[in-house]
Amino acid sequence: MGSGQVVQGHCDPAFRGVREVFEAQFAQGRNLGASVAVFAGGRPVVDLWGGIADARTGRVWERDTPCLAFSCTKAVTAAAALLLAERGEVALDRPVSGWWPEFGAHGKEEITGEHLLTHRAGLPAFARPVSAEEAADPAAMADLLAGQAPEWAPGDGHGYHALTYGWLAGEIVRRTAGMPVGEFVRREFTPGLWIGTPPEITAKAARLSATGRPPAGATDPQPDERSGADLLTRLAEAYLDPQSLLNRALHNPSASYNKPVVLQGGWPAAGMVATSRDLAAFYDALIGGRILRKETLAEGIRERVRGADRVLLVESAFGLGFMRPAMTFMTPGAGKATAFGHTGAGGGIGLGDPDKELAVAFIPNQMGGGMAGDRRSYELVKTAYAALS
Repeated sequence: MGSGQVVQGHCDPAFRGVREVFEAQFAQGRNLGASVAVFAGGRPVVDLWGGIADARTGRVWERDTPCLAFSCTKAVTAAAALLLAERGEVALDRPVSGWWPEFGAHGKEEITGEHLLTHRAGLPAFARPVSAEEAADPAAMADLLAGQAPEWAPGDGHGYHALTYGWLAGEIVRRTAGMPVGEFVRREFTPGLWIGTPPEITAKAARLSATGRPPAGATDPQPDERSGADLLTRLAEAYLDPQSLLNRALHNPSASYNKPVVLQGGWPAAGMVATSRDLAAFYDALIGGRILRKETLAEGIRERVRGADRVLLVESAFGLGFMRPAMTFMTPGAGKATAFGHTGAGGGIGLGDPDKELAVAFIPNQMGGGMAGDRRSYELVKTAYAALS
């Protein structure tokens, strides 16, 4: 089947390059199924999808096929916390123990909401194995983290809280709003972002398919864009070492992300199921001031930390929950100063740029080789920026 027959949907002529790149990725065998969406100037200009949603059955990817977006979830959870802070319901610069007393144990009494949102709490991994069934209970996950001592002095550097982030930042929402993150997001933002899927959404979701290639590092772009073979070696060693922070942060809870217990469990760091259309619309609403006030968003995306990540080992940079351009969030030159968002382990991305009035989302079901986005998303984002000029 030719790539032109695989891809369906709408593309503004000015953004035809995005369609061409998307089609080429299918033609090259780099996508099994996927969707991509772009908003520019508040207007939907790209809404494309194609390929196979389930390799076992041959089920095709349709217009409303949602897919797990992995850590793209974190930006949505962060926005929920920021909305509550904007309303004056929680003070992110104050100690968490003020609204979560149990959390102050084991040297964590000075950790603030900002620490939770910027990966500086020192709690990147659970101290004991956690099952997927346990992970569906946010109160139990919060209790586990409250009872742990931090891996490093809170605030002394940052390290990617790959999964625990969701139950830390998510506790801001759960305790303040009185409901899980997924319920709050559907009520306040859009019903199309599922953090915890009902059975009917679970059934129509795309099924993830592995590439058979072990993760090579935090991002998929070519090694010459990183700092050399030594870093790649250290990443590979850390990924395989069961005692490393990287391994422990990524693999506990450990479960197949295709299983209903995970999709329905509402993991607020990596469990969101969505279409690219709905994820891009979320970013368009963010930059348009329809979810947060523009001044709140400006503070949320203001860079708070940058440098060597204690967990990922490569450079990462964060605002309050949002990634900023770095090795974990590869962004073309036009977006280096202004883009924000979050990548996902499957190769996807959600990105907003308030200065360029651009929102982009890409969600595939063929897993990439990195933990935080890959070459496919970078190519699509780069082409979308190019179309603006």
